[in-house]
Amino acid sequence: MTTPEFPITLEVGDAAISGVFAGPEDSFATLVVAHGAGAGMDHPFLVGFTRALNELGVATLRFNFPYREAGRKFPDRPPAAIATWRAAMDAAASRSAGRPLWAAGKSFGGRMASMAVAEGMPAAGLVYLGYPLHPPGKPEKLRDEHLYGLTLPMLFLQGTRDTFATPELLEAVAAKIGPSATVEWREGGDHSFAVAGVKRSADEAGASLAATVAGFLKTHGDKTGAALP
Repeated sequence: MTTPEFPITLEVGDAAISGVFAGPEDSFATLVVAHGAGAGMDHPFLVGFTRALNELGVATLRFNFPYREAGRKFPDRPPAAIATWRAAMDAAASRSAGRPLWAAGKSFGGRMASMAVAEGMPAAGLVYLGYPLHPPGKPEKLRDEHLYGLTLPMLFLQGTRDTFATPELLEAVAAKIGPSATVEWREGGDHSFAVAGVKRSADEAGASLAATVAGFLKTHGDKTGAALP
């Protein structure tokens, strides 16, 4: 049976931002999920991912960033994105009855989540669905400095053909972060987790990641972490 989804509104400054919350009965954690730079919260990948998590006992809240809500194409700057993240986490906390509250995001959304946590936003942990470690073809331009002050559990889910994260570099970053960072590879997956020669829809690609994420949340549910002072 599909878990009911409820539209919510986030107040971010003077803007009203759309979100969707789904809370299955007896859920053991809540995962707040942000979209990537080129798609909103209703992209089939995120819908498939969150609905599959609901079936595994994880409550979810997905939301738009202000630029997407306003119909703009260029992503928000970090201050606006981080403010939106804080509003989304507050909204999820008020609906989660004290359950562990995690932050996750596809590409840009995950990176902004990590920056928000680095600036003090509480979270039980972070889940990255294709972390954009560097621009395609520019491995020298790493987006990693803020990650090294984080001690909370982090799961990097990444395709081996993802041009935004050279495997060797991501493994090196995770090793530098330390034991709190876990990297799970999807063989042949690109930045959207599409695998060459495998026919599946975007929602199926998103749903395929749910079991790994739910298992990580359950395993690390009694652990908390935050940015180092």
